[in-house]
Amino acid sequence: MLRVDLPVFATLSLGVGPLLFARGFRDLNVRRLIQNTPTARIRSLAMGLVEINGKVIARSQHDAPFSGRPCAYWEVDIAVRSRKNAWTIVHRSRSGSPFFVRDDTGLAFVYPEGSQCRVQSGVEETCVGISLPDCYARYMSDQRLALRSLWRLSVMRFRERTLEDGQHVYVLGTAEPRSRAREVSMDDALAATGTDGPVQERLRTLTEEVAAVVRRGSNDRTFIISSGSERQLTTDLALSTFGKLVAGPALTLFGLGYWLVAR
Repeated sequence: MLRVDLPVFATLSLGVGPLLFARGFRDLNVRRLIQNTPTARIRSLAMGLVEINGKVIARSQHDAPFSGRPCAYWEVDIAVRSRKNAWTIVHRSRSGSPFFVRDDTGLAFVYPEGSQCRVQSGVEETCVGISLPDCYARYMSDQRLALRSLWRLSVMRFRERTLEDGQHVYVLGTAEPRSRAREVSMDDALAATGTDGPVQERLRTLTEEVAAVVRRGSNDRTFIISSGSERQLTTDLALSTFGKLVAGPALTLFGLGYWLVAR
């Protein structure tokens, strides 16, 4: 059995090794970028790449799909376990709704589309597919996931991450003029309700305070939203970088060595 699997593993190593090495350098560059970008005060944000810390203020309340908890932003993923006990993610989704971030100087409007969101898991549960709790079965049905019946033949993992009102958040992204915040915030709200009531008045008041909108830039594509601190983020990236920069060359050398000897 080992003789059959070893050539396959060596071939995969030749493909995966360089990819891990490249991603290790990417993580290293992102870590350096975080360390070299000073934390800015929201009131005095310059346009371009910025780093801010503050508390989340919901633009609109959402109910997280699995837990039903109110939140400003959510993302979920569903994975199935293979016969080799490896998890394969088969579905991802996120609310995508903008939210505000406030520090002790002012307010920023964050549009999370395209972000690398490092939000800690709020809900994580492993279930036997044929006996799923109603919240998971209902979610897959509502989303009309075509392969859900097939997935339920395996063990499944459900993860949900949320950003809640008042929660601390770290953001590294591109700041743009506040006029973009007004367009996104007010136009979306009015389109959703067709009225100009208390909710829209609240949004109007918050939008008037906005210093800038932070989003993924067209030139600098780095955009990170994290519920952890900057120190925690750089530590995680350091560990990730080390692992990839070590494992990448090791796998590549193994694949090359195997095929050189095999020949």
